[in-house]
Amino acid sequence: MYVNAKGDIQLDITPGEIFRCPSRTLTDAHFLLFSSVSCDVHPIHYDAEYAGRTRFGKPLVHGLLLASITALGSSSGQGKAHGFIFVEQGCRYLKPAAVGDTVHPSLTVERLWEEDQRTFCRLSTTVLNQHGEQLLEGFHLYRVLPLTPHLDSGDD
Repeated sequence: MYVNAKGDIQLDITPGEIFRCPSRTLTDAHFLLFSSVSCDVHPIHYDAEYAGRTRFGKPLVHGLLLASITALGSSSGQGKAHGFIFVEQGCRYLKPAAVGDTVHPSLTVERLWEEDQRTFCRLSTTVLNQHGEQLLEGFHLYRVLPLTPHLDSGDD
């Protein structure tokens, strides 16, 4: 990203560009760590006996854990996200994920635009499982702020 002579923000990303996040195979450790951070201790996520009595038959990943693995900062687009400020996100959960599933998150640049002298970028988000089935579809919205040069304070 740079600011041209007219003061307009110029981004080095284009609509249709895809950023991949690291794939991972979900383990009990992912569930426990997320549960400890989120304080979500619903038994559908860790109690095999309880989960076995549900229509899913086994413990399921936290939905917000799935959403979190679409973080732009963890993707191949991380180096292009300078000045991006997270404004909004949304998603739909299409299929459940469980321990042992390998998830493949990605983001696609949908749209770049200016509104009231502010620059925005919208990315679609997707998480696929090891079978190529879509588990999550969603979006991230970022406001893009111009980078300010680091000012040397003169203090050493």
